[in-house]
Order: sequence, then structure tokens, then C-alpha cells
Amino acid sequence: MQMTLEVILLPVSDVDRAKEFYRDKVGFHVDLDGEVMEGVRIVQLTPPGSGCSIALVDGLQVPTGTPQPGTYHGMQLCVTDAKAAHEELTARGLDVTEPQQFAPQDGATFMYFKDPDGNGWAIQEYRRRETEPLHQVLAQLSAE
Repeated sequence: MQMTLEVILLPVSDVDRAKEFYRDKVGFHVDLDGEVMEGVRIVQLTPPGSGCSIALVDGLQVPTGTPQPGTYHGMQLCVTDAKAAHEELTARGLDVTEPQQFAPQDGATFMYFKDPDGNGWAIQEYRRRETEPLHQVLAQLSAE
């Protein structure tokens, strides 16, 4: 059996404020914004080039429990050039830390930001993705 991780419900206190933040400051694409069933609005956003989206929800009861805004930490985005990403994100008004290199190898440089509710994100520089996009690597692995 194969499974794919495609959507993460992200707890926020104000869907419109979060939509604006992720669209305008982080650069996510708005895939969906609408009432999917009576009283339930979903805004789904996807980082450029990603196979996984976030969903901001209002009015949805989650059977396994309802996460609280500001309690998600450790979500991670990958970029091929941390310095260029930092420049672009700060130009959009995102309060993101300076890139910090923890070791010399590829994948060891990170920067961090929080959304308006305090949900925490890491951005990892992974230069290898320039020549080996994740979707190609996964396709090769599944063919083996």
C-alpha cells in the first residue's frame, strides 16, 4: 500500500488573516477558498512546487480532536538557496530569522518564522533539490 501526505490541517484563530499571511508573506498559492459543506469553510494553500498543502478551516469538527492555534511547530519547507529565499521573504514582509548554518554539508542551513497565531516553521536549504526535485526522487523509488 502506498500513501501520500497531501494536506495538513493548520489550526488558526482567524482564517482570513492566516490566508493573507500565507499567500502574501510566505508566497503560498490559494488552491481553494469556500464553504465545502454547510457551515464549514476551508482555505487550502500550497507552497510553490510542493505536493503537500495546508488547510485553514473554520467550523470543522475533527473526530480525533481539535488542535489549538499556535500549537504546531516543526513544519518544514525546503528551498535550494537560503540566502535568496531570505531576501525574497523579507521583501514580502515576513519576519524570518537569518539563515543559520549548523554544519557545512547540504541540508544543514535553516531559518525560522512563526505565523500570526504562533505556529512555527523551519525553512531548510537543500541545494540538492535544484537537480533532484523530490517528485522525481519519489517516482524513481516507487519504480524500483
